[in-house]
Order: sequence, then structure tokens, then C-alpha cells
Amino acid sequence: MFRHILIPTDGSELAEKAIDYGVALAKDQGARITALTVSKPFHVVTLEPGMLTDTPAAYAKHVAERTRTHLDVVSMAAKAAGVTCDAVSVEHEHPYQGIIESAQNRGCDLIVMASHGRSGVSAIVLGSQTVKVLTHSKVPVLVYR
Repeated sequence: MFRHILIPTDGSELAEKAIDYGVALAKDQGARITALTVSKPFHVVTLEPGMLTDTPAAYAKHVAERTRTHLDVVSMAAKAAGVTCDAVSVEHEHPYQGIIESAQNRGCDLIVMASHGRSGVSAIVLGSQTVKVLTHSKVPVLVYR
């Protein structure tokens, strides 16, 4: 049924559970995986704590290290399961759009991602990336919780 599954990750424990599920699903379906991380571009003026003390070069180095670590988790899980996996990192101001655009540009037919399970006002105020992907994606989304 599914041939190409996008698995976005932010490195969280919950994302790792979604990775395990997505890899198992890919193996069962005979699908390949694209692992994805989305980082925000560096801004001189920001409210993001990590950017307040960084230079653009230090921020880029930090993002590259974090990205490699997150993508390695998916790649190793896929390798252990015998599933083909490409690892991709993109930079986008809005992570949910980076996820959707990556799925469309790479021809994915499913996005498997985690949700922290927030609902109501909490989900709206906290701006869940999962909710935004669900709301805007034309590619089917499977939410692991």
C-alpha cells in the first residue's frame, strides 16, 4: 500500500517511538523511508534561547551535530530492519511546512510522526507541528501517540 514513508524527527523520546513504528510499517509494506529533520534558520534577533548566545557559524555547527544525531537514530533502526533509508535535513522558518514540502518533493505517500497528545487550548497555544501538518498536508499523515 505505502511505498515511501517520510519520518520527521526532533530527537525526542516520543519521536523515537514513532520512528520504531514507522520503520516496522515500512518493513511490513516493503516501503522505503526518508528520515527528516527540520531546523529553523539563524536569526540575529530571536526569542529562541539557543540563538541568543550563538554566532551564525556556531549555530550551524550545533544544528549539524544535532541533525546528524537525530538522523542516525532513524538510519540505524532502518538498517537493523533491512529497510532502505535516506536521511535529509532541511532548513525552514516553519518546521511543519518543511515537513510537508519534503514529503511532496520526495514523492512520499505517507508521513509518520509523533504527537505529544496535547488537546484543546494547549495544542493551539503551543502550536503543535503535528497539528499543523495534519491541517495542511495533502499527503496522508499517521500520528503515533
